[in-house]
Amino acid sequence: MIAKISSGKDTAGLIRYLFDTKKTKDHTDPHLVASWDGFAPDPGRTDDFTTTKRLLVADLDLRVKQARRLGRAPERHVWHCSLRAATTDRHLSDEDWAQIARRVVAATGIAPQDDPDGCRWVAVRHAPDHIHIAATKVRGDLSTARHWNDYLTADRELAAIEKEYGLFQVARGDRTAAKRPTRAEQEKAHRQGQDKPARERLRTIVRTAVAATTSTDEFIRLLSHTDGVLVEVVYFPSGNVRGYKVASEDTTAAGRQPIWFSGSELAPDLSFPKIRARLEATDPQPTNLPGKRRLNPWYQATAAAERIPYHLTGHDDRASQAHLAAFGEALDALPLLAPAPVRVQLREAASAFERATRSRIQAEHHHARALRSAARAMLREPAPMDGTALMMFLDAAILVTVAATRWHQLRHHDQQVTAAQQTLLHLQAAYDEATGTPLTALIQHRQPQRAVNPYMRHIRRAVPEHAEQVLSDPAVDTLTAALAVAEALGHEPERLLKQVVDQRALDDARSPARTLTWRTQRLISRPAHSDRAVQDRSTVQPGKPPRPSPSVHEASAGSRPPQARRR
Repeated sequence: MIAKISSGKDTAGLIRYLFDTKKTKDHTDPHLVASWDGFAPDPGRTDDFTTTKRLLVADLDLRVKQARRLGRAPERHVWHCSLRAATTDRHLSDEDWAQIARRVVAATGIAPQDDPDGCRWVAVRHAPDHIHIAATKVRGDLSTARHWNDYLTADRELAAIEKEYGLFQVARGDRTAAKRPTRAEQEKAHRQGQDKPARERLRTIVRTAVAATTSTDEFIRLLSHTDGVLVEVVYFPSGNVRGYKVASEDTTAAGRQPIWFSGSELAPDLSFPKIRARLEATDPQPTNLPGKRRLNPWYQATAAAERIPYHLTGHDDRASQAHLAAFGEALDALPLLAPAPVRVQLREAASAFERATRSRIQAEHHHARALRSAARAMLREPAPMDGTALMMFLDAAILVTVAATRWHQLRHHDQQVTAAQQTLLHLQAAYDEATGTPLTALIQHRQPQRAVNPYMRHIRRAVPEHAEQVLSDPAVDTLTAALAVAEALGHEPERLLKQVVDQRALDDARSPARTLTWRTQRLISRPAHSDRAVQDRSTVQPGKPPRPSPSVHEASAGSRPPQARRR
C-alpha cells in the first residue's frame, strides 16, 4: 500500500475534486468512509450535493477560520493523503478503509488516538482500490498540527497494515532513491515524443559522463560538449566550483527558460561533492613503460569484478558499498563499448542497478580503485574483436549482481533488492544475446570425437559433482574447444578446470559449460605454468591502438561505437 501526501490552500477545491464524477471518469460512487467524529455530512449520500458539500467544507475549515482571526493559521492549511492498494490486492470493505484511515491520521500526528483536540478530517472513497484523506491542519486548541516526517510515519504504519490485512508488501526505500519524474514531466515527454522524461534522460547522461571521466574538469568538459545538453557551472566567491546544473534543450520553448536540474535533484550521488569524491578515488591511467607489458583493461576489470562477491561477504559495509558503486559505474560505461544487439539490454541493466548502488551506508570509495580505473581504461581501449572479453565481464557481472542481491537482502534494503533482481534479468538477456559470435569462433576449434574424449575425462575428474550436468550441456563442445586452445597454449586442462571451479561454484549457473568456457578463456590470457612451449598468443589477445573516450550520447542515444561500426 502506498501513501502520497501533499499540502494545499483550498479545502473546497479538494473536496470538489474528491466528489467529482464528471471530469474524472474513474471516480465512481464517491462517499465518506470515516471522519473525525463519525458524523460529518456526506455529499455522496444526499440528494442536495451542493448544499451538503458546502456544509462539509465549512465544518472542516471551522478551526482554520478561528485561528486566522488570531493570525495563527498556516498558509497551506490543507493536508491531503491518498492511500492506494496494489492491483493484486483484494478489494477492502468500507469498514476496512475506515480503520486504515484512522490509523494513518493517528500515526502521522493529524489526529492522534484519544486526542480530543485532533485535526478535523474525512476519508473519501471514490474507487475500489484507494481512498483520500482530506484534513485541515489546525487543532482544537488552534495550534498547528505536528505532522513532521508524516510520509515516513505513514509508510511505517502501512507496512504493519499490509502484514495484518494480508496485502501485498511494498518494497520500501531508505530515502536514497532518485526522485521520480512528476506527472507533468511524464506528460510533457509524451507530448514531445520522448520515451523518457528529461529528468531521467539527463540522469543517464550524467551518470555515463561520471563513468567515462577521471577528474571533475574532464566531467564538466564532457558534459558541456554533449549534444542536446545545457550545462551551467556554479562557483563559490573564491572561484572554486560549487556545483553544476543541467537542462535538456528540448525542455525549452519560445520565450521560456530552460528547466534546470542540479546534480542532487537528478540523484543523491550525482551532487558535485559526491562526484568529486568518487573521481578522486580513481587512479590515473598507467603509461606503457619500456620492457613492461600492459594488461588489457577488460581483463583487469573482469578480475576486479570477480573479487566483489568476496568483498561483499566481509564485515566492512562501507567498502562493500564502494564496490557496488564502482560496479554501477562499470555498467554505465558498458553500453558505450558493446555491440548493437546487446546495447539495449545493457542500458536497461545499468538503469536498474542505479538504485542498487546507494543505501544509507556511506561508501569509502578508495576501496574500489581497481575496478573504477579499469572501467575507464576500457573506454580508451576496445575489446578484442572476437567478443570473449565482453562475455568474460558479463559472466562476472552476473555473479556480482547475485551477490549484491544477497548483500542487500541481509540488510533489508528492499528497493535495492528489487533493482538488483531486475538487473540480473537484463544481464542474463544480454549474456544470451552476446554468446553467438564468441561461441562460433570457438567452435571452429572443435576437435574430432577421438580427440575430445580426453577432455571429457578431464571434466569428469576436475568437476565430479557437476560432470553430468556439464557434459549434457549443449555448450560442452565450446568448452572442449576452449580446453584444446588452452592446451595448445601450454596449459594443463585438468588443472585449469579445477582453478576455474575454485573461482566460482556452478550451483547457480544456467549453463555450466558456458560458464566454464568463459572462465577458461579468462585464465588462458595469463602466462601458462606448464613447461611446454607456448605458442604465439597474438591470435588470442590481439593488440590494438587505444582510442579516445566515446561520447556520452553513444549510450543515451544509442549511436554505434567505433568498434561496433568496424564489425
